[in-house]
Amino acid sequence: MEKNFIRVRSTKDITISLTLTIAGGVLVALPTATSVNILGFFMIFAGIILFLMLRTGYKETETGDRYNKTERFFSQGMRNEIAEKIASKPSAVNLGEEDKGNAVRLDIYHSKQSGKAYIQLFEYVPYKYEPCTRQFEYEISETGKLI
Repeated sequence: MEKNFIRVRSTKDITISLTLTIAGGVLVALPTATSVNILGFFMIFAGIILFLMLRTGYKETETGDRYNKTERFFSQGMRNEIAEKIASKPSAVNLGEEDKGNAVRLDIYHSKQSGKAYIQLFEYVPYKYEPCTRQFEYEISETGKLI
């Protein structure tokens, strides 16, 4: 069964946005030079924009569990080898061949809370990545160095 993941705000996103907004508010409230107050307004504005735009976390739609996503890119020649290895033993994937091309993308959704990782291989066809394997579910300990 395919898991669907949607992008959501992570704790890190909210922390960054709040820190910028609060620091900007402090700079505006301090009785300092006008340039410091202007910097504070820009920091408040940046914090609000980042709060609206940042979504680096992922949530599984059925259970509501939160996941992190790791992407690894490989050349086209590695496609069959990676597909075989993620079907049986994902920790055996050769990461020495990583970043030698963008034709194949390996997506890993992992969560320490649930202890699970979902792995799927995608192949680039013009203008988008298409899945070339089904989604595999593993315990997070089995994925080893991929995360």
